[in-house]
Amino acid sequence: MKIGFIGAGNMGGAILKGALKSGYLSADEVMIYDLNQSLTEVWVRQYGVHVAQCNAELAQACEWVVLAVKPVFLEGVLKEIAPVLKNKKVISIAAGWSVEMLKNVLSGCEGIQLLRVMPNTPALVGAGLSALCEETSLDAESFVWAQRLFATLGVVQIVPERLIDAVIAVSGSSPAYVFMFIDAMADAAVKLGMPRQMAIEAAAQAVMGSAKMVLDTHLHPAVLKDQVCSPGGTTIEAVQALEEGGMRAAVIKAMVACADKNRQMTEAQNRSPKA
Repeated sequence: MKIGFIGAGNMGGAILKGALKSGYLSADEVMIYDLNQSLTEVWVRQYGVHVAQCNAELAQACEWVVLAVKPVFLEGVLKEIAPVLKNKKVISIAAGWSVEMLKNVLSGCEGIQLLRVMPNTPALVGAGLSALCEETSLDAESFVWAQRLFATLGVVQIVPERLIDAVIAVSGSSPAYVFMFIDAMADAAVKLGMPRQMAIEAAAQAVMGSAKMVLDTHLHPAVLKDQVCSPGGTTIEAVQALEEGGMRAAVIKAMVACADKNRQMTEAQNRSPKA
């Protein structure tokens, strides 16, 4: 078997769906295991993938293993599959788990190759950003294969692991901030008389279109903002109100708090016994 997914929920499922829909993987190459049996049944019914009876069975059967479980459960999963990981290639998407921490738990696994990846939830709609740590033990050919796998979900960036806290703040967790912004804009539009669904669609389209302008024009966001602000016009009034409300400071404070939390999670996990 080419690749196995331990965890087939939102993120594991997004990777799997992207790879299958793009044709990068075929169903015959894929095995999954998830504690939620009804979820695995959906994957079998819709895509025809193979299902393992336990984590160890999957790890033994597959060349690649994607660890898509919540960080709090990862250590237990690693210890369960460690005896069968000889010469396997393992991808972890768990926040708070550094490459070094993974190596420590799997130190007895001969020939194992590791890669840490931080994807985000827009991968569910093919518009994600996946950050791959450059501190990988994958051989060059395997690293290229992994990049192409995550490219089926959107954009891929190669980053040093020291930037992972920033990656989580700016892309991993940031969809939540953007959803809050869209929700707030929709509330304001409703207050101004617009029907709710129309307001949500208008706000979401404005955010999507603005993001596309940043990516397509390569202009600094401040330049694009200035282009919308006519002298004495409506937009500059709104910008002034946002500045008075501390929008920039609030966003920066939130992202620093996010990065700090990930750092704390890493430190806490490092202090826990690995034996």
